[in-house]
Amino acid sequence: MTILLTGVAGFIGSHLAEQLLAVGHSVIGFDNLDDQYDPVLKWQNIGLFIDHPCFNFIQGDIRDQALVSDTIRRYQCDTVVHLAARAGVRSSVKEPGRSIDVNVNGTLAVLEAMRINKVRRLVMASSSSVYGNSPCVPFREDDEAGTPLSPYAMSKRSAELLAHTYHHLYKMDISCLRFFTVYGPRQRPEMAISHFTDQIIHHQPITLFGDGTTARNYTYIHDTVIGILRAIYHLKGYNVLNIGGPSSVSLRELVRVIEQCVGHQAIIHWEPAQPGDVDLTCADLTRATDLIGYRPTIHLRDGLNRYVTWYRQQLEREQPQTV
Repeated sequence: MTILLTGVAGFIGSHLAEQLLAVGHSVIGFDNLDDQYDPVLKWQNIGLFIDHPCFNFIQGDIRDQALVSDTIRRYQCDTVVHLAARAGVRSSVKEPGRSIDVNVNGTLAVLEAMRINKVRRLVMASSSSVYGNSPCVPFREDDEAGTPLSPYAMSKRSAELLAHTYHHLYKMDISCLRFFTVYGPRQRPEMAISHFTDQIIHHQPITLFGDGTTARNYTYIHDTVIGILRAIYHLKGYNVLNIGGPSSVSLRELVRVIEQCVGHQAIIHWEPAQPGDVDLTCADLTRATDLIGYRPTIHLRDGLNRYVTWYRQQLEREQPQTV
């Protein structure tokens, strides 16, 4: 299989690329290396597999339909995994136009490039944020998802609907995967677990928004990658699937477990809840289990222990060497 992987330099994309290459696929990585966070970190991610004989890297913007189309044609890609996005709820509240442009128009460009080249296999990233504050808990894929609370959530729901249109018109096999707060090594530095771990290790205060009762379904990166792989291997028709972790955990509990993994308490500053944030994410995984055999195996404490161990190793590597 030759896979065009957009967003290859990101957190999820780089882990997925490693796994795809390890099991024998060819990967054409596509990324614009934007400055939403330090591009040096993205180059480091790619550097883990840049020399693999079955990997090629294209630097470009997914909104550049001609470049995406040329890449698909030149490398004879038969499958697309579309992870590239302007990510983040809070950043979308600050820059709604940019989030919608990249996530909706970028997805349109990818779909058009596929149509032109007669590529009909697509797995694409969506988000648990599309559910908003759904009263139906746990969240099921057949929920309406019609009340997004942020431009990011709206853009991801719009991309899902756009994908369904292309499935209907052009008989594409498409799976839209609603990810639930993915964490682990190489997580984006502004994400809660990454930021909290760094601040607590360095005895710096962390800021918590709301009253600490908001809860998230946290998914370790290994489980997320397995979910994507299973979706690739079971592509048929049009499906929306939750790819989440074993359970949901409150903000207070998350910080408590990080404190235990790090070995000391956090210094906490409290602020009001942020616009666009939802109260709860909670994944019903029945459909993903039934259709693709997805079952998360890594619980939060184990995943956070792995993450903190990795993070300490990174800090040790960054220490100046003494003679």
